[in-house]
Amino acid sequence: MSGEAVGDWFDGAPCGLVATSFDGVVVAANETFLSWTGFTLEELEGRVFASLLDPGSRLFFDTRHTQVLHLRGAVDEVALVLQKADGGRMPVLINSVRDTSTGIDRIAVFNATERARHERDLLEAKRLAESSEQRVRILQDVSSAFGVTATDQEVAQSFAAVAGDAFAARETAVLLWQEDGELMLMGGTNPLAGKISPVPSLRYTAEVTVVHAEDDQQEFPELAAAMRDTRLASLSVTPLIADGERLGVLVCFFARRADFDEHYLELQQALGRQASQTLVRVRLQRRLAFLAVHDQLTGVGNRQLLQSTIDEVVKTSAASAQPLSVLFLDIDDFKSINDAFGHAVGDLVLVELATRLRDSLRVTDVVGRMGGDEFVAICPNTDIEAAEHVAERVLETCRTPITAPDGIISASVSVGVTVYRPGTDPIPSAPQLLTSADAAMYDSKRSGKNRFTVTTP
Repeated sequence: MSGEAVGDWFDGAPCGLVATSFDGVVVAANETFLSWTGFTLEELEGRVFASLLDPGSRLFFDTRHTQVLHLRGAVDEVALVLQKADGGRMPVLINSVRDTSTGIDRIAVFNATERARHERDLLEAKRLAESSEQRVRILQDVSSAFGVTATDQEVAQSFAAVAGDAFAARETAVLLWQEDGELMLMGGTNPLAGKISPVPSLRYTAEVTVVHAEDDQQEFPELAAAMRDTRLASLSVTPLIADGERLGVLVCFFARRADFDEHYLELQQALGRQASQTLVRVRLQRRLAFLAVHDQLTGVGNRQLLQSTIDEVVKTSAASAQPLSVLFLDIDDFKSINDAFGHAVGDLVLVELATRLRDSLRVTDVVGRMGGDEFVAICPNTDIEAAEHVAERVLETCRTPITAPDGIISASVSVGVTVYRPGTDPIPSAPQLLTSADAAMYDSKRSGKNRFTVTTP
């Protein structure tokens, strides 16, 4: 079986992509995967995918992964180790989907080398904490299995809850630094909110800082007074730092005086390191997942995201009897822009028009780049009349001149719109909708450009 049998999803992917038969035999792999592993396609075809893994990963893949894929049809965020052609090892995250219509298992492979390094740091922190039963229990209480959809707030809430239980604190809070330089409460409760920051900035170092309301009245008079007002005797501040970057703080508040011994402080530091590494890991996972389905130049969705989104939205539209509109856009005379101003300016035009297209639509609409100068917008719950208004708005915003380093560029787009009407039209496939909208776009081109044409699939 050739790579053509698995469709266009291989093209342009920023991650490794592998297709196997249901019995695990590799039938295709994209260039990214080949460059990462050092194998040629000829060396991989006919080889069992599990044989590319180290022994531990192979056992997990053959048992747990294969069983879940068979039962559920998909497996997300599995951590494995690939063995490269030169004998080297490469930590990866994989997502697998079973396609019963083609008899193909599709595997997306993400480079997790940086993640593995962070996890090694985490393991080191765990080893430091294993000298007491309490430390082992606390570190095990915190889940490290956050998926790509995990948010910073979910991680913060989890660690705030564990810290409260571990240290018998009256309240706990995880505050994370925001882009504006402010600390924002993301998990737990801050009893000093509205009074004073619980972080004594003069002593905010990489070590755990402890403040006692009675002992630190001279060094931190305002903080000590606020603690007494809220009936707090002590608080501890554990910085969350990863690779030298300050992510935030874990603060524990105590109604009674808490005199921490060395082991207790080590435990807080270990928990802080684990919270930091978990935050870094889930952010990396989210970034990897984003890159897998988004165009790197413009930031809008890529072809893969568009096709999967249309499939889902068509099902929803058919079930809810709500219309669906798909817009296909092509920049008019884009080649002449590249010829006159250069490809760098051409890229600037692509980015600007992608931004304008996204800004002119609803947040529930999906915008993507098919490739080159072609864009697609998916607009659920949009009938023919509404689609015409959308197309007019898109034309208007796109024809506004663009300021470039070498002058002003006047660009326009030709738009094709296809509208699926449940109950009137047969349920279309994603390729049918895209083909219909594409054909309507070419009608707009032939009619003079800088206009739209509406049709139905």
